[in-house]
Amino acid sequence: MSKLINIGFGNMVNADRIVAVVSPDSAPVKRLVQNARDAGQAVDATQGRKTKGVIITDTERIVLSALLPETIAVRCRESGS
Repeated sequence: MSKLINIGFGNMVNADRIVAVVSPDSAPVKRLVQNARDAGQAVDATQGRKTKGVIITDTERIVLSALLPETIAVRCRESGS
């Protein structure tokens, strides 16, 4: 069964599909996010707040979160992933 983790503001993501959780500050990650937006592969779960974490999934989707990568990683560990 898939484990869902809260990535902020009631938004959930399948923990089994997460490949990486990174900070959005570097230029390569910014390009990755922009390319995903252009291709329609980005999911914005920030609810209008600043993006602090970028979740990369194995389905080539990019999920933007207002939570820090460290917070998301702790929630993944707590869920047993």
